[in-house]
Amino acid sequence: MDAIQAYFSTIPSSHRALILAGGIAFFWVWESAFPLFRFEYRKWPHALVNLFFTATTIVVNFVLAFLLLDASAWVTGAGIGVLSWMGGAPLWLQALVGLLLLDLVGAWLAHFVEHKTPVLWRLHLIHHSDTHIDTTTANRHHPGESVVRFAFTLLAVVVAGAPMWLVFLYQSLSVVLSQFNHANIALPAWLDRALAWVVVSPDMHKVHHHYVLPYTDSNYGNVFSVWDRVFGTFMDMERARLVYGVDTHMDPREHGTVGALLTMPLRPGTKGPKG
Repeated sequence: MDAIQAYFSTIPSSHRALILAGGIAFFWVWESAFPLFRFEYRKWPHALVNLFFTATTIVVNFVLAFLLLDASAWVTGAGIGVLSWMGGAPLWLQALVGLLLLDLVGAWLAHFVEHKTPVLWRLHLIHHSDTHIDTTTANRHHPGESVVRFAFTLLAVVVAGAPMWLVFLYQSLSVVLSQFNHANIALPAWLDRALAWVVVSPDMHKVHHHYVLPYTDSNYGNVFSVWDRVFGTFMDMERARLVYGVDTHMDPREHGTVGALLTMPLRPGTKGPKG
């Protein structure tokens, strides 16, 4: 655990970029060789749209990164947050509690609020409108949503009292797990079910991308699956029944280009899935 702490305390930006790019490349190859669904779509044009939003997410987080650094330095220096009360606990236990809290507040809660707040749903809809879910969908977020999620990340750092090395560790896990559970892959059913007791597995997350309620409003988890089980938002369904997208926005003209997606939150009639 000490080695992990030391590494993420000084992780170079190049290593963080490699985790992002390497994850996309790895799962791209996997889903191309052994796809869950054989989509009739042009994979590269689809990827370029999603990678544009990956780039905007990176820019937003880079521009606002100083706030995250300052928040982490403040809470650790002032003894604020849950981890400050665990000073005598083993490092591995502090890390586990910190990761769980960062996931709960910075990811699960952010995701839940986006689904329940109409103005935030308009931004999050860009992610859900993808009708061909693959690994590039993981970071398909409107720039406005990236700002909202960054705000929840700040809140999570304060609640947890997380040092920056733990934030970097969580973000690295989040990037890889998101690429993994969005990838167009099929694990053996028994393995997927076993993983879903601990982390968000591909089958678990893809239920969230089913195009109608109540499935769209389920499985909000990002890294850990425990929060959906605790709060009663876990749902399951057969892979063969999955239909991706949002039933109110299935027209490719609404979500097939960067321009259409950037302006989607501003268009009249933008709304959530039907019950």
